[in-house]
Parts: sequence; C-alpha cells; structure tokens
Amino acid sequence: MGAPSDLAIRVLDAETADFETRLQALLSRRDDDREAAERIAAAVIADVREHGDDALLRLSRRYDGLSVTAAEQFEIPGHKLDAAWRSLPKAERAALDAAAERIRRYHEHQPLGAFEYVDENGRRLGQRVTPLRRVGVYVPGGQAAYPSTVLMTVVPARVAGVEEVIAVTPSPGARHPHVLAAMRIAGVDRAFAVGGAHAVAALAYGTATLPQVDKIVGPGGAVVAAAKRLVFGRVGIDLDAGPSEVVIVADGSAPARWIALDLFAQAEHDAAAQSVLLTPDADYMRAVRAAMEQAWPSMSRREIIGQSLANRGALIKVPDLQAACALANRFAPEHLELAVRDPEAWLGAIRNAGAVFLGAEAAEVLGDYGAGPSHVLPTFGSARYASPLSVTDFQKRMSIVHGDRSWADVAGIAATIAEAEGLTAHAASARARMEPRDAAVAAAGR
Repeated sequence: MGAPSDLAIRVLDAETADFETRLQALLSRRDDDREAAERIAAAVIADVREHGDDALLRLSRRYDGLSVTAAEQFEIPGHKLDAAWRSLPKAERAALDAAAERIRRYHEHQPLGAFEYVDENGRRLGQRVTPLRRVGVYVPGGQAAYPSTVLMTVVPARVAGVEEVIAVTPSPGARHPHVLAAMRIAGVDRAFAVGGAHAVAALAYGTATLPQVDKIVGPGGAVVAAAKRLVFGRVGIDLDAGPSEVVIVADGSAPARWIALDLFAQAEHDAAAQSVLLTPDADYMRAVRAAMEQAWPSMSRREIIGQSLANRGALIKVPDLQAACALANRFAPEHLELAVRDPEAWLGAIRNAGAVFLGAEAAEVLGDYGAGPSHVLPTFGSARYASPLSVTDFQKRMSIVHGDRSWADVAGIAATIAEAEGLTAHAASARARMEPRDAAVAAAGR
C-alpha cells in the first residue's frame, strides 16, 4: 500500500482469509493492563481512606512532584482563576467563552425528564427530577492541559442545576492559565491541584480538605479510570473511560489530507489511542497513507502518533459502505466520522458510536472543542450500551405514585404476585389497602 517508512500502521483487507484473526487484535482489550492499574488504584484508595490529608500530601509528593506542606495548599483560590482569565489574549478568551456558550446551548435542549400523567382510572403517577448536590470533576493534566474538558463537564452540570462543582486536576493542569480560566468561565465552585487515583479517592470518601461528592465525572488515565471503577457504589461515576478512538468511514470523496489529519488528531492523545479508516476504495486508502507520510514529520507529537498508529491503528479495505458501517458497529467507537457523499443516507446503519460526525466538513476535532455535545464519550467498545455525558448524568429521578382508594385493583394484582413469590408480608400489606380505612382503624383500635 505504499513505500516502507518509520510510520507503521496495519493495512488490512476484509476479504482475506486471516482478516477476522487480525481484526480481533484491534478489537481486544488488554485486561492485563487493566488489572495492573486496579492494583495500583486499590492501594492508593486504601491509603487515602485511612490517612486522609496526610496520604494526599505524601502521594502528591510521590506522583506529582508537589512540595506542598499543608493540605490547604491544594486548593486553588478563586482570585487565581480570575487572574488566569484576565491573562489570556483576547482571542483565546473569546474562544473559550464561545465554546462554553455553545456547550450550554446544546445541553439546554436536552429533555429534563420530569412528567406526570393520569391513568385510565384517574390515578396520578409521575417522575420528579432533581439535580445532584455536589459533583467532582476530574480534569486530566499530567501530559497536557485540557481546558476543553473543564467546559465539557462543568457546563452540563451547571445546566442540570448541580449545587456545587468541585474540580481536581494534577499540578501541571493547575498551573495552566487556560485550565484555570475555563474553570472560571464554566463556574467551578472550588478547585484543587491534586490528581491521580488519590484525587478520586479524596472525592469519593472526603478528607479534612477535599469534600466528599455524590458523583465523579471526567476522563483520566488508566489508573484514574481504575480508581473510578473501584469507588463506584460509594459515589456515582460517569463512564469507564479508556483511550481515545476514532473510526472513519470514507468513500474517497473527502480530501485525503483531511482524513490523514483526522487520524492523527486521535493518535496524538496517547500511545493507546486508536485511529481506523474503513474504505472500499484501495486507491483512496493509498492516497490517505501518502498524505499521512507527508504530514507526519510536521506533527509536534509525532512520536506519540507513531506509537499509537503502530499499536492500534489500521487502514482497512472493505467491500462496500454497507460492510464499512457493519464493521464500524463492531468497533463501537468513541467517535465515528461518515466522510461520504451522502452521510445522512448511512446514518441509519450506525447503531454503536459515542458521537457521529456527518460529512467530511464535520471533523471530529470540532466536537472536541465546541460543536456543543460533551466530548466525554464512551470508549473501548462501550458505545454498545453507554452514552455521552449529558445533563441526565447530573440528575436523579424519583418515581411518584399518588395514593387514594382507587388503587384497590392494583393492590389485588400486587397481593396475587406477592403470594406467588412467597412474600406473605408483601401480600398482607397490599390486601390491607383493599379494606375500608374505617374498618382498618377500628380493628387496630386507632
């Protein structure tokens, strides 16, 4: 498919005999890495649970290189957020403001889910929706700064009506003016310069300095993701996050350079990210590979891009677009680009994806920064059953059943089923509601 070079990436053909075997290598999850991350996270969580702020200080010195002498120094005062916002060039400040507004507008269109109705016998039922009281937002910052993640997590929480938002970020992020400015724009209540599994543990269990939250959201590395899984139940979490990924279905109508750059955009996140092209056009696949070769030397993170593409990237020749969509559903990717002439015609064939970008002009990178939907999305195939972060992630739902004497028929149904299950107290409770209230009071003497 092209001259050999330092840029290595799998080239597969879906019609070859060994394709399924080679595909499984791309689809498989490395559970050994997951188990190792969980062992590290479990030890950190136990330490923070037992020793609180003392553990945070010790672990932050070990993992973050912080020379903090008192836990109170973890907190980033509000005036630093204001100062960071003022320090940005006007164009950068305007871009963050505009992105926050677009994200806010999108999430305000999401249905809140409260309802009430009256059934055929005049009985009222419904659902009440209430926001979570306190949410913790994890903002990655170990390898790069992510002000976009601040906006993509905090803004939906604010739209949902969350009372208090606590943000944590490793020390590199905590020093980055764009991250601090984004916290100010999005409306973070308190921010702390602490990251890793110890930050997750502190949010889950609380320390003298960091308050306990009801739910933790936001992406992170393997150990952070493991820590979130381990504290689930004590607190809620959003997603079991994994490395970033994109699958691009292309018919050859988009400029090859655009597709090459879109593949690079995901690959530069980290060496475990995944970038995959599915196309029925062999000549076009060669053109994309050539465009990748040409652009790669100019990429500032080309070493990471090269590792990512060698580890988990692929250019895959498929028989037709129908086969491409079917294969995309097996990947169930975080991001899916339909870079085809008539993307609307193929959208119905897509069942599994965190976010879908229709047409070559709808680059996935637009979704990363300000199209509107949150960029916190299901990864590693979890789009088969999971959804993007949304307003609903920051709300609780309570079922409401209004009681009156019209429920006697349902009480009879309940009693019959309860007796079939052998739950006599359940059945007695239901049948009691079938008695006249006055008779029940007289029989009990009150």
